[in-house]
Amino acid sequence: MAKMKAGVRSPTAHRTKEQASAQWDGRSDKSKAKNKVWKQARRDMVKKGAVSPGDGKDVGHKKPLSKGGTNTPGNLQVQSKASNRGHGMSPGGTKKGTTVKRKKGSNPYTA
Repeated sequence: MAKMKAGVRSPTAHRTKEQASAQWDGRSDKSKAKNKVWKQARRDMVKKGAVSPGDGKDVGHKKPLSKGGTNTPGNLQVQSKASNRGHGMSPGGTKKGTTVKRKKGSNPYTA
């Protein structure tokens, strides 16, 4: 069997050697970019002395990105993890803090 040049695909190979050896982490490019921004914000706060590694604090936004906020240092604040991650979507997929109005006396759990 003849040796193939590095990076050249064999007719039977599905991936190049580089592709096969690269570790796939299953995250989207958007997710990776978000994580990179979050890590940079955290590093900036560590440099300022506002947080320290392993302190259980998160860097959150004063004005949420969903409401037009930015990732600039002026829009960031230090919060506890529970406080920062405790808002937004609930595990059921509905927005936290919203209620469903039902007729008085009706019970959705009974047939």
